[in-house]
Amino acid sequence: MLRKSGTSFALLATAACALAGCSGGGSTESEQSEPAAALQSETSQSSEAASASEGQNYGDITIFAAKSLTKSFTELGEAFEAENPGSKVTFSFDGSQNLVDQIHQGSPADALFTADQKNMDKAAENGDVEADASYATNTLVMVVPKGNPGQVEGFTTEALEGKKLVVCAEGVPCGNATKTLAEKNGVTFQAVSEEQNVGDTLAKVETGEADAGLVYKTDAMSSDKVDVIEIENADQVVNDYRVALTKSAKNKEGGQAFIDFILSDKGQQVLDAYGFTAPTTK
Repeated sequence: MLRKSGTSFALLATAACALAGCSGGGSTESEQSEPAAALQSETSQSSEAASASEGQNYGDITIFAAKSLTKSFTELGEAFEAENPGSKVTFSFDGSQNLVDQIHQGSPADALFTADQKNMDKAAENGDVEADASYATNTLVMVVPKGNPGQVEGFTTEALEGKKLVVCAEGVPCGNATKTLAEKNGVTFQAVSEEQNVGDTLAKVETGEADAGLVYKTDAMSSDKVDVIEIENADQVVNDYRVALTKSAKNKEGGQAFIDFILSDKGQQVLDAYGFTAPTTK
């Protein structure tokens, strides 16, 4: 009876040990806990990665951007909001000189994206922006209504004689670039209209109100109502698009997040698809 009870006790002990995970190899407690610790670490890392991929809610962000950015930034704004649920980007698109004036007069904006250095310098002189940086570059082309009904042959004094030419006004980034390019090429012309932004310049060509107009390459690419005429030396008159946080920004964190998004590989790929060229290094 004693032997039988001993055997039963031994069997029970063996079964209990098996259930508890005992082994004859003499593994230590720390060795047994390593897989669990590794799993916990991996789970923690996965959670952190998932959290990072969900982005951040930056709230309401107000962006003042040059008119030539309308289509590209509309797409970029939607992409930013998708990556950062809860964030809302509101744009005000206009000529850079108008945006600079509006900010100086108290219009709320978290970041300013101009189409040139000159207008950003003015904003800095006004004391309205932080340090600025380049985020894209752009050049001019001539556009004519589809089929070129006015038979404009190029951007020369002779070719423009008697033609209805529309340009951006001086002071507007595309107007400043037009003036510089005309001087570089020795071209004189009499414009029938000088617009306050490149969008209005393009529209007058699209509707046939003008025989030709000078706009950015990016604007020409966005329209299926015009034909493009390349301009000699246009690659030597490059508009450096600049960005800065405003000093009166109510949401600097959100403004900076959107700037970082524009400067990211994803943002630059979208701008490239719209015809913008790489930012300068200064």
